[in-house]
Amino acid sequence: MEVKSSFIIPVYNVEQYIRDCLNSVLSQTFTCWEAICVNDGSTDRSLEILKEYAEKDNRIRIITQPNGGLSAARNEGLKAANGDYVFFLDSDDWVEKQALETLNKALNGEDMLCFSGRRYFELDKSYHQPDLLIDKTYASGMDYYNENALQSRDFAFECVVLRAYKRSFLADNHLWFKVGIFHEDDLFTPVACCHAQNVRQIPDCLYNYRVRANSITTTVNFKRLRDYLSIANDLAAHFIPMAGFEKTIVYRVITHHYQVAFLNASKNERKELKQLCDWRSYKIVSRTKLRHRWNYLKNRL
Repeated sequence: MEVKSSFIIPVYNVEQYIRDCLNSVLSQTFTCWEAICVNDGSTDRSLEILKEYAEKDNRIRIITQPNGGLSAARNEGLKAANGDYVFFLDSDDWVEKQALETLNKALNGEDMLCFSGRRYFELDKSYHQPDLLIDKTYASGMDYYNENALQSRDFAFECVVLRAYKRSFLADNHLWFKVGIFHEDDLFTPVACCHAQNVRQIPDCLYNYRVRANSITTTVNFKRLRDYLSIANDLAAHFIPMAGFEKTIVYRVITHHYQVAFLNASKNERKELKQLCDWRSYKIVSRTKLRHRWNYLKNRL
């Protein structure tokens, strides 16, 4: 039985790259798909190019909105999606031509189907080899998360583009991206895993991630540090009330995000972060073997 998939593609000022992205969608060997392109207030020729492709193939749909950021664009795409599964695709990246065919053959009703990707460095036109995954089924999303979240990988585990999601699973659990922050995947992925009942991981490399010198992920500023703190606060609020929280990997992830925020901030910036910090997580983490790290943080404030 064929499973319809929805590509959700946020688009913002990517006139140099959007053709590569859309060509990879059009070249899919599996043809039961739709591509929802959310033009997030582009000021270059991105919208013009989208219209050009939409005229060629009615499976490509365009939504235009004022600039609201990656999370807002993904959320609009999710609202408009009709597929049984959704596949998040960034507009400067591309997928292998057999991506949907591979997923369709592997799917058996899972909430999430996970795969690997490779990074492409635009500066020197080089690829990094994809992470090697094994074919494995997990009884829950937290089993999957706890086993994989801290594994050393070339392509960050948290990235939502490395999974296909059952659309009804996302809708039933009200899983949306938090608007207005960077690194939104760091919040979305643990929470999605928390709700998932069945997850499968396959060894196939299906995604190509373009690393650009001026991309969001390569830009460091205080806004990013505040967002790390915000993510830690939100994860703490979601997971701390859960039974057995201290046995999950999320426990360490929350610690890591607080550390990234505080230890990379200047003295004045740390004062602001202190006002934003939810110290409930500190009270829990301070009872663990990570206590010395938290004491170090506390002394830096």
